[in-house]
Amino acid sequence: MKSIALIHTVKSVADTFEAKLRAGVSQDIKVYNMLDEFLAKNPNEIGEFTIENRNRLLNDVKTAEMTGADVIVTTCSTLTPVIEMIRPFIKAPVIAIDDAMAKKSVTFGPKVLVMATAESTIEPTKNKVAAEAALAGVEVELSEMVLMDAFKAMQSQNMKEHDRILRDRSKEIKGFDCIVLAQASMAHMEAEIEKITGCPTLSSPALCIAQVNEAIK
Repeated sequence: MKSIALIHTVKSVADTFEAKLRAGVSQDIKVYNMLDEFLAKNPNEIGEFTIENRNRLLNDVKTAEMTGADVIVTTCSTLTPVIEMIRPFIKAPVIAIDDAMAKKSVTFGPKVLVMATAESTIEPTKNKVAAEAALAGVEVELSEMVLMDAFKAMQSQNMKEHDRILRDRSKEIKGFDCIVLAQASMAHMEAEIEKITGCPTLSSPALCIAQVNEAIK
């Protein structure tokens, strides 16, 4: 039986991702979960992902590797740039939550909006999309929308207020070829935001799970 180690930084994602993963893969799996909220909260509080945070993430990934996992998955976009640095030092494949989403986002057209509630995810996600565009040989025009009030509501476990803020701000969005929801914690709003904006909207969990399914085959 294949095993998958999940590294989370947001409790609401940690509470739901495993069930989605089990439903989305084509075989029985063992799943190990790790929650490190500090790696989401601290970068948003101080405005940077410090060398101490990089070392902390490396320790988390090495701990996940020590479970003997066949695949390691990080479910937070803030971690993605550092995961790309860490991959050469890890035996198992390490999949970042937004790998597949970023790749798909550049297929709709040049105007891409990155929508986030945590400021720390904006630059990593934009950089990831830009990198995928370069690999695909296409040009993209990236814009951003950061909803910090929604992040604070989520930290307070007030998801009703979190969703209201996303819903209201979505009504302002016009003229984009694709909307990228930068955090897995926003994924449950994907269909509603797409309906409000009339714009193709992507979230990371389902696309990531499809990537994991291919990896464990």
